Amino acid sequence: MIATDAWHPQVNGVVRTLTSLARSASALGAEIDFLTPDGFPSFGVPTYPGLRIAWPNRREIAARIEAVSPEAIHIATEGPIGWAVRAYCRRRKLAFTTSYTTRFPEYIAVRSIVPAAWSYAVLRHFHAAAAMTMVATASLRQELGAKGFQEAWQLDARGRHRPVHAQRSGRA
Repeated sequence: MIATDAWHPQVNGVVRTLTSLARSASALGAEIDFLTPDGFPSFGVPTYPGLRIAWPNRREIAARIEAVSPEAIHIATEGPIGWAVRAYCRRRKLAFTTSYTTRFPEYIAVRSIVPAAWSYAVLRHFHAAAAMTMVATASLRQELGAKGFQEAWQLDARGRHRPVHAQRSGRA
């Protein structure tokens, strides 16, 4: 299962990547279940016209995950759905993975009074609980390392992972 705050009808890199991943998996005979904002109450983001943020509740998150009984859980975004799924996994001591894909701290810093350093601190906390955090490029891995993020795994163009540091163990 992949949990994401970004989903259709949004058009952005996360949605395009996850849609492409689902198509590729289907072509290989695999199915990916997505836990998306569909069906949750939402509100508009004042500085991002057209973007709505879901407001999930614990029971519905649990019900959606348990209905699928996934073999693995990946959290693609650090929004309310990502945080709710992270909390679900931690309460049940389930391992999960995350990915880091955006420049969200810089986006927030430009549009508010919140310094990027504060947002990075929150994101470090979010990703530190994951069994593995995936990044797309070596430069992003290095940049996050310089900002105090722990181990990350870099995915190459074929979707295979290679260790950058020792894999985290026992965190969930």
